[in-house]
Amino acid sequence: MELDIKGKKAAVAAATKGLGFATAQSLIAEGVQVAICGRDKARVDEAVSKLGGDTIGIVADVSTAEGATGFVNDAIAAMGQLDILVTNAGGPPPGMPSVTKLEAFQFAVNLNLMSTIAMCTAALGGMKERKWGRILAITSHAVREPSAFIAASSTARAGSTAYLKVLSHELAGAGVTVNSIQPGAHLTDRLTDLGVDLEQVAKTIPVKFLGDAGKFGQIAAFLCSDISSFVTGTSVLVDGGAYGGL
Repeated sequence: MELDIKGKKAAVAAATKGLGFATAQSLIAEGVQVAICGRDKARVDEAVSKLGGDTIGIVADVSTAEGATGFVNDAIAAMGQLDILVTNAGGPPPGMPSVTKLEAFQFAVNLNLMSTIAMCTAALGGMKERKWGRILAITSHAVREPSAFIAASSTARAGSTAYLKVLSHELAGAGVTVNSIQPGAHLTDRLTDLGVDLEQVAKTIPVKFLGDAGKFGQIAAFLCSDISSFVTGTSVLVDGGAYGGL
């Protein structure tokens, strides 16, 4: 399927590994120039080397609004404009709500909510001016079915989803779509870092296997494409059928 985005410019946050990296990889395969970011220069350089082409690596910490804004501004400066923004950030430490400290909730809000708002704010001007843009946030299936085990993440990402929804309404007539993609359990470092039994997790998923990051990236690229222009204000679950609601 031709996605009709060859030559577009994209910024993919926190893309040195995992689902962010896979999304950047899929966009590059469609002829998009991509800028990625990460906090560690060595990891950024390694990811740029793997992605190849004219990928741009930027050292930025999107856990602060300043760092998130700086990443987008640096990407625009390097590429001349920004057509596609994929917001993404690592997950805060796990913890039940009753034992999660206020500071941990504040960190999660900064990491998973304020960074999204900051990146979108920095990117919107040019997209509205050119009357074409794609904003896609990588969030979590826990937005729809909050998990007590990751209380801070569930709370902050729910707020981010609400922001994206109201933003989509504002931009719907300007040629800019705003969506989120909600991954379930994928075989990434994030899942292994949580210390869970991967085989047991797979058994709890209706399809009986963990998600593949590469295929996730292809779905994300579709949502960033020209042919997805009638898809906005929605959240797409990529969770192997794990969510039990309607």
